[in-house]
Parts: sequence; C-alpha cells; structure tokens
Amino acid sequence: MAKLTQTELERHLWGAADILRGTVDAGDYKQYIFGLLFYKRLCDVWDEEYAQLLAETGDRAEAADPDEHRFHIPTEHRWDMVRQQSTQIGQRLNNALAAIEDANLRLRGVFNSVDFANQDRFSDALLERLLAHFEKYRLRNADASADMLGDAYLYLIKMFAEGAGKKGGEFYTPRSIVRLMIEILEPRPGMSIYDPTCGSAGMLLEAVQYLKDRGEDARSLSLYGQEKNFATWGIAEINLFLHDVDDAFIAKGDTILSPKRYDPKAREFVEGIGAYDRVLANPPFSEKVWGYEIWKTGDPFGRDEYGCPPKGYGDLAFVQHMLASLKDDGMLAVVVPHGVLFRGGAEGRIREAMLAADVIEAVVGLATNLFYGAGIPAALLICRKRKPAVRRGKVLFVNGDATYQPGKAQNFLTDVQVNALADAVHGFVDIEKLARVVPLAEIAVNGYNLNVSRYVQTGADAETIDVAAEIAKLQDLIERRDEAESVMFGHLRRLGYVE
Repeated sequence: MAKLTQTELERHLWGAADILRGTVDAGDYKQYIFGLLFYKRLCDVWDEEYAQLLAETGDRAEAADPDEHRFHIPTEHRWDMVRQQSTQIGQRLNNALAAIEDANLRLRGVFNSVDFANQDRFSDALLERLLAHFEKYRLRNADASADMLGDAYLYLIKMFAEGAGKKGGEFYTPRSIVRLMIEILEPRPGMSIYDPTCGSAGMLLEAVQYLKDRGEDARSLSLYGQEKNFATWGIAEINLFLHDVDDAFIAKGDTILSPKRYDPKAREFVEGIGAYDRVLANPPFSEKVWGYEIWKTGDPFGRDEYGCPPKGYGDLAFVQHMLASLKDDGMLAVVVPHGVLFRGGAEGRIREAMLAADVIEAVVGLATNLFYGAGIPAALLICRKRKPAVRRGKVLFVNGDATYQPGKAQNFLTDVQVNALADAVHGFVDIEKLARVVPLAEIAVNGYNLNVSRYVQTGADAETIDVAAEIAKLQDLIERRDEAESVMFGHLRRLGYVE
C-alpha cells in the first residue's frame, strides 16, 4: 500500500466529504468524517502495534493484551470485522464506536454526536462507499506520523470552518491569530496552558508546536481547557489524540455558569477555578445569554472582581474568568470585539476598575475580516496580575489595522506580520504608526477608552475617521435596535396586534 504524502492525505480526507454532499447537511459533515477518520486511525495503529508485539514475542495472546497497547479495540469491533457487514452497517458502526468508548476511559464521549444508524441519511450503499474510500490508505504510524495526521486533521477543521461561515468561528480560530497569541505569551517548558473556550483545541496545540519549533520539551506542558458544545469537545479530544498529546484535560460544560478544573488526585474534573501559567482564548463575541441573571447578584466563584458585565454583552465575563484563572505571575491573551474597548455603562466601569488594578498590559488592534463570519475588527487584550515593574502604570497600544495580507474571502497574517506585532508587544516601546506606550493618567482623561486608534494612528495625518471604531459602534447600534424590536413585537403579540 502506497505511503501518503501530506497533500495526498489531505486530498484523500477531504474527498470523504464529497461522498456525503447532498445527503448530509454541510454543517454536519465534520462530525461524521472526523469520527470515521479517528476510528480508522485507532484500528490501523492497533493492528500495527499487534504486528510488532507478535514479531517480538511470538505470542498472539500477549500481543493482543490491552495492557500492551495505548488503547484497546475489542476484537468484534475492529475495522475488518465491521467491513464484513453488508446490511445494517450504520448500526454496526455505532456499536463499534460505543464499544471503543467503553473500553477506553480517555475516549469516553468523543463519538457521542456521531450516529450512522439513521438509514434515511446513511443508506448501506452510502456507507459502503464511505468506508471503501477510507480503506484506500492505511493510517498506521508508519504510513502517517502523529504530526502528519494531526496536520491533516487541522486542515480538515480549517476547511469545514471556511464552509460553515459564521459558525466556523465557534470551533476554529485562524491559525495566524493563534500563532500571534502564542508568540506574545511565549510559553516555556513545564508550564500549564489553559483555554476556557477551547473549541477544537487549536490554541493548546499551537503552544505544543511553539515548543517543538524551538527544540524544547513540548511533552512537559500541561494542557487544560473547557468546551460547552459536546460535538466540538469531541473534535478537540480527537485532535489532541491524533497529535499524540496525552497530557491534556478538556472539560465539558459552560465555563461561565459551571467552570471546571482538573483534580489530579481524584483524576477527574470538579467545579471551581484553576490557576495556570498561561491563559488564552477566543470567546464568543458579545454573547447575549451568558449568565447575567446569576452574576448580577454576585458570581458564586468570585470572578466578578471588577464588576458585572451588561446583560447583552458577556465579553468581560470571559475576561474576568481568565484573570481569576491566572497564577500570580501568569499572563493571558484574549480576543475581544472592538466594542469592549470603548462601550460605556457597566463595561466602562469594568475597564476603569481593571486599569486601576493595573492588570492590562497591552491592547493589540487587529485588521478587519480576519475571523470567520466576523468582518468587524477585533483586538487582543494582554493582561497580567503582576506586571513587570517597568510596565506598571502604563498600557501599550499596538495598531495592526494596516497589518494584514488580503485573501480571497478572508484576510490573514503572514509569519512576518505575526512576528512584527509580537515583537512590538515584547519591546514595549513607541514605534511610529504602530505602537505607543500610554500612561494610565492619559487613559483616564480619555474616559478609560481603550480604542487603539485613539492612541496610535496608522493612516495619513489628515485621516480623521476612525473606521474600526465606527464599524464597532454601528454593530452595537444594530444589536440594540434588534433587541428593542424584539421587545416591542413581544408586547404587540401579547396585545393581539400581531400574530
């Protein structure tokens, strides 16, 4: 059987999606393709390990002993056994995936969102085509290393995110943005890394890659995360497993309403707030239903140190959760919509309190159209509980609105641009038309407004319109209008004026 190249593997896996087109909703492709890919990989690697052990020992029973394998595949549920089935293939697949979960504690729940038994969606003929497609290549370690298969998996995640538009941002952050955040945070061997809205675990894996690229011990990292979408949680677990990352712990559930931390003694997740060296995330922008009804009377976990965010904007709840999750000498990077930097009311009061506590180290403004389904500009907040002495009483503003590479459907950052923005943060000095160190006193005079272009101009001197701010304001007004309309029509329906 031919050995795969990276491009061939990616093309092969993407071809599986072509088989499902027209039968399965585009938004659902990923869970089935990922499920089958993972199942095929597990079975092929188990076979590879079995063959190696048998060659070494000559003992079939010992070679099949679950204790000799990284994971266990029950005999009757291996790929070759399922392929002997010509009818009810979907149910046989479901049974195999459930049995693998039962036999491997770490894999519990990863296939929960995968159901091949619906014959209206998955006829035996369709599944026969799909399984035959996956059978074209072996996926043993000798055929595709963990890094190779992991990169192909990331390729699929990216392709599915592009096809999903706005919803793609729920499970995937463009890699150039993640690289920028990691370059700013500079994780070191032995550190704990935490992503409270981890999606498909891309940020955690980028921290691993950062150390690998430097020839450092990536396996010394401890990775933690939480994800409330169960299907996406399964994608994250598979992603980590395919990248051969074992020291990672991803909790299920809503980070704001029910935060989880891993208890190593109990070897399970418990409710509560952990403490980590590096925290990074791309939380949902301006979440409408985030837990306001609970936080307005005081967060049970004490994360509302700087105040309660407004009902319709949960951004600063996530930021405060991340601050609460930092070690005293830790550092965080979080993606926020531009409105967080200048909106008044409760958010303005929270910004004022955070600045008074001197926990905001830098604000990095990003160009428009860098994120899936979000054309509005975003920014990175860089925070520490304990800033270096030379940075206290100051905030660095980096204006990256002109730092991007245009793409067909979406802009992106090149490696050079990522490094330029990260270097600006590390340098913490004024750079003409890019960065400026601003004392807190000046920010206070400006009403604690953190809008980057207020402090750093990148365009011509005659430019007076702050496009990023105006777009963010417009988005804010549209959202407020929609909320008002919803309330008005609710009243009209109750009064019988509209149906």
